Amino acid sequence: MNIAAIPQTDPRAGYLAQKTEIDAAIARVLAGGQYILGPEVEAFEAAFAAWLGVGHAVGVGHGTDAIELALRACRIGRGDLVFTVSHTAVATIAAIERAGAVPILVDVEPGALTMDPAALEAALRTPPRKGRPAAVLPVHLYGQPADLTPLAKLARAYGLRLIEDCAQSHGALYRDRMTGTFGDLACFSFYPTKNLGALGDAGMVATGDAALAAALRELREYGWRERAVSAVVGINSRLDPLQAAILAVKLPLLAADNARRQEIATAYDRGLAGVPLSLPYRRVGATHVFHQYVVRSRLRDELRERLSRAGIGTGIHYPVPVHLQPAYRERALAAGALKVTTEAAREILSLPIYPQLGDQAVARVVTAVCAAASGR
Repeated sequence: MNIAAIPQTDPRAGYLAQKTEIDAAIARVLAGGQYILGPEVEAFEAAFAAWLGVGHAVGVGHGTDAIELALRACRIGRGDLVFTVSHTAVATIAAIERAGAVPILVDVEPGALTMDPAALEAALRTPPRKGRPAAVLPVHLYGQPADLTPLAKLARAYGLRLIEDCAQSHGALYRDRMTGTFGDLACFSFYPTKNLGALGDAGMVATGDAALAAALRELREYGWRERAVSAVVGINSRLDPLQAAILAVKLPLLAADNARRQEIATAYDRGLAGVPLSLPYRRVGATHVFHQYVVRSRLRDELRERLSRAGIGTGIHYPVPVHLQPAYRERALAAGALKVTTEAAREILSLPIYPQLGDQAVARVVTAVCAAASGR
């Protein structure tokens, strides 16, 4: 008998778990007749802002747009320097450049693989490119918060905006506060595999600043203050009402879904203790929500192949650091050698994790990883 493969992630399982409620929400939107912005988007924006504990949330087309519009709302643009990391989805960097700014890529901490405050400070003292330093944009990676206290202190010291990339940290805590509540703005993606995932593209920018929220609402819809009259140059990036309604169904269950991710991570920790792998780091004073469960192995590619043969899906987030990718490597964006980033990219491997992954499947993953890491 063939045993079904275990995928690394499974957004369809999330849909099926709430199929009745999601289908009803979709039917309500279709019957309502308003298919651009409107009450469904407004209701989800209000619910998300209340959940996060900020004054304003502005729905946009996806997470990449969220970062671009956050920068533009702060009037960060042509030639301005935005300090971020190379160990991230390329979307972070693409968004900075779409705003006209210049990404300056700094190294990450060896454990958490999030922005290293010491590397940021060195880059701020001596940027590799000319331009006006304008923002610090840390990425909360894999569900792990970046070290926000020293990063925020540096941003204040240099007079820079702090903009959080929360695409992978829905519900994560840093010193008992949610990620997304520390910066001037916070950018969220609701890509289907995220902890809070839509059934298509969707994004959000959150802020406690009413003026920034107003600027975001103009920028996401052609710069309109009144319909069809552009007060500023904007773009078309509106959260779809269908996705807003779906996300409104899923938001109340996010805490339970995150708790299940943490249960799976704990089971992996216990089952893989003593195996020749580096297990995920937990920052003291923070709560990891395990968007990904990422191990490290110097024999990563061999391990991945053995797991594939055993029917265990894995991922690599991310195989090539942005500063080494063909589109970016000749552009002097890296602040230093980024040794930790480069080494991590050769070793990281994401194991299966999503809320609907059952205990038997988790046990099967543990058994397979133990065997594969031992060369059996």
